[in-house]
Amino acid sequence: MKDRSITANNILWESIIDGDQEAYRELYELFAEMLYRYGLRYIQDPATIKDCIQDLFTDLYHYRRNLSPKVNIRYYLLRSFRRKIHVVVKKNAVMKLSNDAEAYFSITYEPDVEEQIIAAEQQQQMLLLLAQELNALPARQKEVLFLKFNCNLSYEEVAGIMKINVPTCRTLAYRAFRQLRTNLEKMPILPLLILLMSWLSQKNN
Repeated sequence: MKDRSITANNILWESIIDGDQEAYRELYELFAEMLYRYGLRYIQDPATIKDCIQDLFTDLYHYRRNLSPKVNIRYYLLRSFRRKIHVVVKKNAVMKLSNDAEAYFSITYEPDVEEQIIAAEQQQQMLLLLAQELNALPARQKEVLFLKFNCNLSYEEVAGIMKINVPTCRTLAYRAFRQLRTNLEKMPILPLLILLMSWLSQKNN
């Protein structure tokens, strides 16, 4: 999804607080897909994820008068959705949870079909290798990369969602990049970075 101006988001959020139905439809169209993809990183249960998204938007409407007038919408929705997913997963015992995100965050990267068709054979191999190395990263490192680049959040926002401090968040990202660079040492650094940024942000527009 494309980034909107701060003014446009503020106007949309004000309309949400006022209970504007059209604003709710717009909000859903803007962020539902992102929330769905994020939910799949936790549980492979589309029905439960969709229910959580619906519950989130229902709560937004019912408790709209209690909403802060100025928020970062993307950050607010991701944080609220993450919390809701945790509650549902724990309640339904879909999977075992612990206090450490490492135990349940299971992001999986797969090469995009259209990109593979368009890409040259050599680039396809690079994409496959990158996906393989991304999947080998520790869970919290993968979550940081997903939120930072796929959801376009700042380190401060990622840290807030994951309930860790900013230095820890930056360290996780640094270790992820260092491991990728080490394991893909034959790939030139600039192409690697360009490919990684493109990969992590794919389907985001």
